[in-house]
Amino acid sequence: MNTPTRPEPNPGITGLPKYQPGKRELAGGAPFIKLSSNESAFGASPAAIAAYHALAPELHRYADATQRELRAAIAQAYGIEARHIVCGNGSDEIINLLVRGYLKAGDEMLLSENYFVMFEVHGRTQGARIVLAPEQDCNMDVDALLARVTPATRMVAVANPNNPTGTYLPRSEIRRLHAGLPVNVLLVLDGAYADYVTAGDFDPGFGLVDASENVVVTHTFSKIYGLAGLRIGWAYAPEHLLDVMERIRSPFNANAAAQVAATAAVRDQDFVRRAREHNTRWLERLRSELSALGIGVIPSVANFYLLRFHGKSGKNARAAAAWLESRNIIPRLVMTGDADNVLRITVGLDAENEAVIAALTAFMQG
Repeated sequence: MNTPTRPEPNPGITGLPKYQPGKRELAGGAPFIKLSSNESAFGASPAAIAAYHALAPELHRYADATQRELRAAIAQAYGIEARHIVCGNGSDEIINLLVRGYLKAGDEMLLSENYFVMFEVHGRTQGARIVLAPEQDCNMDVDALLARVTPATRMVAVANPNNPTGTYLPRSEIRRLHAGLPVNVLLVLDGAYADYVTAGDFDPGFGLVDASENVVVTHTFSKIYGLAGLRIGWAYAPEHLLDVMERIRSPFNANAAAQVAATAAVRDQDFVRRAREHNTRWLERLRSELSALGIGVIPSVANFYLLRFHGKSGKNARAAAAWLESRNIIPRLVMTGDADNVLRITVGLDAENEAVIAALTAFMQG
């Protein structure tokens, strides 16, 4: 038996790839349009920015560990119960708390093949085995998920709408998924992009939380609220799930600046409405324009669109990314579960979206 010569990491971490964020800038310091990280085109509400600045004289004070005012503001905006809300350092931390609280080495964590990467990171770190269910043309498949539930399954985690595809499961399918799970399996619905959805058959899942003991919904202020730099998110969960998270979360995990800015942001629902309307309008325009060029556009309800380049020699995702960057536009290359080489681009402001259309038109016709 070999004696270790230095501290060794947990087995689940070995071989885990380091997270690669979207590119932030271009070489040479050229001005650029950043459409690589699904950030809000509108930025943050002026009310949130004002609240952030107003806190400056109080930076020597700890944040409110109970998160009382922010939880009350979220509850009012979404029509849910404040006592079932907990906030954290982005929804990433909330997911990590759930994984730490409910998965142990050897348990199975079930994901759809085009999963949000942090599900895997936290699950594998905890020693869980990741099980993937195939999708149908970038759409999550409830039958495939349920077919892979075993006695070892302890958590099913889906982003709805999904990242990186932008597709979603309607209310009926989410309820069918939940109904098919054993009561001891935790269903995590990550709603990072839910605020962008206008489809009538979409349900964020709050009703399922109220009616059951094994569902939790996570949300973030990083997307439509434009507070990605402050790292603030939240969860809506039954009391017994909250009790577990409260026991293991850091008492000041949601910092003071993030809490006051998020409180002001969630109260400014007119700002949110305008951001949503802008996004909806441009999703349709971009789908129409880019599809006409021969680019495969995955139907999206989020604030980004996934593009497939196929059927024309030399017109692949890497070439398209290089072409866009040569025109000072930063997209993001991603690999979907079916191994297609695809490009993801955030919906930007009017002029930014027009620049994308013009650049990809030149690329496809050149």
